Amino acid sequence: MNKLIFPITLLTIIAMSSKLNAQTEDPYIWLEEVESKKSMDWVLNQNKITADRISQLPGFDSMKEQYISSYNDKDKIIYPGVVGDYMYNFWKDEDHVRGIWRRMKREDYLQNKTNWELVLDIDELSKADGKNWVFHGAVWFAPKFEMCLVKLSDGGTDEDIAREFNVKTKTFVNGGFELPSSKGSVDWINENEIIMSREFGKGTMTTSGYPRMVKRWKRGAKFEDAITVFEGPDTLMGVWVSSAIIEKKHVVFVSKSQSFYSHESFVLEGNKLKQLNLPIDSDQSGLFKGELLVTLNSDWKVNETTFKSGALVSVNFNELLKDNLLVNTVFSPDERSSIDGVNVTLNEVIVNVLHNVQSELLSCNFIEVKWSAKKIDAPKFGQISVIGTDDEVEGYFYQFSNFITPPTLYYVSQGKERIIKQLKAQFDANGLEVNQYEVASKDGELIPYFIVHRKDIKLDGSNPTLVYAYGGFNISVTPNYSTRTGIGWLEKGGVYVVANIRGGGEFGPDWHKAAMKDKRQNAYNDFYAVCENLIEKKITTPKHMGAFGWSNGGLMAGVVATQRPDLFNAVIIGAPLLDMKRFNKMLAGASWMGEYGNPDIAEEWEYIKKFSPYHNVHADKTYPEVLFVTSTKDDRVHPAHARKMAARMIEQGHPILYYETTEGGHGAASTNEQVAFNETLMYAYLKMKLF
Repeated sequence: MNKLIFPITLLTIIAMSSKLNAQTEDPYIWLEEVESKKSMDWVLNQNKITADRISQLPGFDSMKEQYISSYNDKDKIIYPGVVGDYMYNFWKDEDHVRGIWRRMKREDYLQNKTNWELVLDIDELSKADGKNWVFHGAVWFAPKFEMCLVKLSDGGTDEDIAREFNVKTKTFVNGGFELPSSKGSVDWINENEIIMSREFGKGTMTTSGYPRMVKRWKRGAKFEDAITVFEGPDTLMGVWVSSAIIEKKHVVFVSKSQSFYSHESFVLEGNKLKQLNLPIDSDQSGLFKGELLVTLNSDWKVNETTFKSGALVSVNFNELLKDNLLVNTVFSPDERSSIDGVNVTLNEVIVNVLHNVQSELLSCNFIEVKWSAKKIDAPKFGQISVIGTDDEVEGYFYQFSNFITPPTLYYVSQGKERIIKQLKAQFDANGLEVNQYEVASKDGELIPYFIVHRKDIKLDGSNPTLVYAYGGFNISVTPNYSTRTGIGWLEKGGVYVVANIRGGGEFGPDWHKAAMKDKRQNAYNDFYAVCENLIEKKITTPKHMGAFGWSNGGLMAGVVATQRPDLFNAVIIGAPLLDMKRFNKMLAGASWMGEYGNPDIAEEWEYIKKFSPYHNVHADKTYPEVLFVTSTKDDRVHPAHARKMAARMIEQGHPILYYETTEGGHGAASTNEQVAFNETLMYAYLKMKLF
């Protein structure tokens, strides 16, 4: 009998010992239980401490009202979504807190008419369903554009449901397609069948929290009877689906991703997938005249020709399906340029190029098997975003802005351009100027940065200065107009700096790769170089300097607060990654190992642990009183990152501020009111610490 009892007892002891060891190594692991009573009691207590303190500061209420007034202003730019003969728009104001989805005829929109037709009221739907719905857009069945799958998230999470909707009757289709809440994707195969990657039950998601299965679902069949097209291992990052009309046929695409930077592309042929012979680190951005547009993130050798990393090329799609490669260069940037976007219209491809972190537009066309490109005469020294394009429609819209110039929406058709609307000034920019400088980082690489300040600035080191950066995932930070920064900081007399550190996409794939994995410290050294340059120029001093970052930028903010606390008197750590030992075990974290490395591999943890903020905060050091901001409903970056680091700092005796919204997802807000409160909280904190 003892022989039976002993092994069970031993296993129990081992299990208990392992649990105790985990708790000893990480005493705050309980904060990973997102909505447990213990966790939420801790969160709400910290929220109260922070809100009570910051909301009592002079000017808090007036700043919040200024934000609300701006976001609810009915004289905003109405951005168009081109769908067939209509322009669709999603709109929020004080009367439509969660928003309304509306439309008008294309010609009416271009004539600045106001005869909007209500399609769906999200506030009313939320009341009827007892949910806090956040509109995630619609997936249309082309070319009729009468049916769509409306995507809705409860509380702003990345997860959403999808319901079939008829825009003619303005009702959800009785007995139509309805997908349960999940991360993933969905699109149409034909009018009576959809393709989807979703959660289909226990074990159908990857360790990154994304779907590992693709199914096709016919109208009238049960959801559980959908036919499996693809099933991958849970070690994948995930699989995604889309479809496009090519030569009047729906072509379904499936992307199987190993990581953010490695994915195989397929087309659906019957119930089988045919792989496309494309580089696994390339990105596809539409078709034009039978040519698939592909952006390269590494050199690609085809026969005797090498197409350079960072270039936009085209591949003949019909030949690609036959395993033949006919490749042409559309545009190849130089070493101080990168491709920031590709948009297809009926008659041209619009390529958005960043040159020295400033936008330029090119019009590209494919004639007689050759590409031509000409520069579009668009405004300079700012950010351009191409919007409202459709490959079946001639013409396109683009928006221009910079740090002190409000956004202006332009419409271009047949080479002629006209202004649709300019946003009225959201803050007082009189007396402000913008400059761009560069400084050598620790290894000699030149790092550009933008600075916005008053023309009569005194170079005495006393200027309150906020430095922002992102530095990751090949994402570029450009000189755009920010109501948040304008109202909360520039208008109050602060200096604003945007550092274009490595890890971003400002100068192409190599700029990104220079701060990946074991090279991550380069991004942080770049940030310090910019901050030290501001001190050398006598613009500011550490007493008056603050840092701000969100998401991957929140990781950066956590790093700089722990590595160089001597440089800052305030740091906002927003929606951050901070526990880099466990980031790959929380929510979508495993999908970011391509960026940061794998902490479960000893040699990779050796470099990760050097910048993991949670593992580099110490009781015997002095840190600025940081502000953590995150959301309970963030299902992308786990709120436990901020929770655990805040708890550890409190335990060590460091003063901190912490605020966690209970709605809003990764952006930490779902309504204009919530956005206004969060932004007032952050900028009131900065004013308190740096002025």
